[in-house]
Amino acid sequence: MPQLHEPKLISGNANMPLAQAIARRMSMHRGMQVGLVDARVERFNDGEIFVEVFENVRGEDMFILQSTSNPANDNLMELLIMADALRRSSAARVTAVLPYFGYARQDRRTKARTPITAKLVANMLVGTGIERVLTMDLHAAQIQGFFDIPVDNLYASPIFALDIKSEFKGRMDELMVVSPDVGGVARARELAKRINSPLSIVDKRREKPGEVAEMKVIGDVTGKICLIVDDMCDTAGTLCKAAEVLMEHGAKEVHSYITHGIMSGPAVERVTASVMKSLVITDTIAPTKSVTEAANIRVVPTAPVFAQAILNIWNGTSVSSLFEADTLSPIYDGMYAAE
Repeated sequence: MPQLHEPKLISGNANMPLAQAIARRMSMHRGMQVGLVDARVERFNDGEIFVEVFENVRGEDMFILQSTSNPANDNLMELLIMADALRRSSAARVTAVLPYFGYARQDRRTKARTPITAKLVANMLVGTGIERVLTMDLHAAQIQGFFDIPVDNLYASPIFALDIKSEFKGRMDELMVVSPDVGGVARARELAKRINSPLSIVDKRREKPGEVAEMKVIGDVTGKICLIVDDMCDTAGTLCKAAEVLMEHGAKEVHSYITHGIMSGPAVERVTASVMKSLVITDTIAPTKSVTEAANIRVVPTAPVFAQAILNIWNGTSVSSLFEADTLSPIYDGMYAAE
């Protein structure tokens, strides 16, 4: 069915550089200007959020670009209020594009009298009239089942695979993909299959959240270039400790590929002082100045894949096609040379 309207983008304050980059990429694909809808997202003196949309959105296919990263509560409320404003303005469809889905770590009851906050957030998003969610690397894939609306979960592993094949050209046979915990094995295995590398696991035991008591390496990493793969890096304590343990077990080098660089507290200082040669993160969360200035931290863009995914949703075509390197490589405009 032919589309009568162009897709329209609106962004909150969480990650404006990424929103602008997505708009630029969509403009390139469409061959016409795709800009962000003119709006203001401000706060009253007491911290309440106020949203006003200055353009007509009646009957339009709207995409709200907003990561629910730090400050998570403010950014989540911005998203909900923007969605409400668009629904009350008679938008035809509202899709929430959350490059980083906050509160995803609380996806089950690990002990008595604890919440399942990921489900609560899903209920809130659906309750505001959002009809579709587009995100990247959910902390747990089953969170998609918390929604009664379509959820498209993009993966960073195809982007990482392109980057790895470019950065480690000629040394691919030395690579070993490492999962920093048992729960992340599926994610690490997916990347290992893409780059045809063996898999190892760092088994960790926590005394309490944020503190690791013991780590053991499952697999022989002697003489290997280890690539730690995970979905998020918060304070980087576990990541840096895992890198140390791998080096103690004979690894030649340790690099890390993390989708969401939360990088709170002492994270940047820890990574800079660690034995890791490099940490690669995406821009799903706007990198701070200290992150961009760190010598061993590199940021890879997600705007190309998000722009194409938005266009595919708008056109009613496949989003899962973006999981393949053959589809993704041209989108990245030769940034990574195809094999």
